[in-house]
Amino acid sequence: VQLQAYGGGLVQPGGSLRLSCAASGRTFSSYAMGWFRQAPGNEREFVAAIGRNGETTYYSDSVKGRFSISRDNAKNTVYLQMNSLKPEDTAVYYCGASSRYSSAYYRISNKYDYWGQGTQVTVSS
Repeated sequence: VQLQAYGGGLVQPGGSLRLSCAASGRTFSSYAMGWFRQAPGNEREFVAAIGRNGETTYYSDSVKGRFSISRDNAKNTVYLQMNSLKPEDTAVYYCGASSRYSSAYYRISNKYDYWGQGTQVTVSS
């Protein structure tokens, strides 16, 4: 699976962005999908994940209520809608594909099999 993340940019605090991650290669719907982020000097941290059919979603406490993950299996794409952005959301955002079936693994970066190249999100006035 090849993943291509895009949609990042510079946004003011309180603003919104929508990230997209397009997949090619093996069957997209065979994978749970996740978004992680990494700020300079920090480890990669879990942001959100979504099950194969899109019916189950998972969020970190820091983004719950502000971010929304969704997927379109017909378009082989997963999205991350980010609202009410804060300066602490500034990071490189990565999408990942996981072949694990247990949601217990979705918050763990080394349980993902494939990664996109990352897209920079900067929240600043």
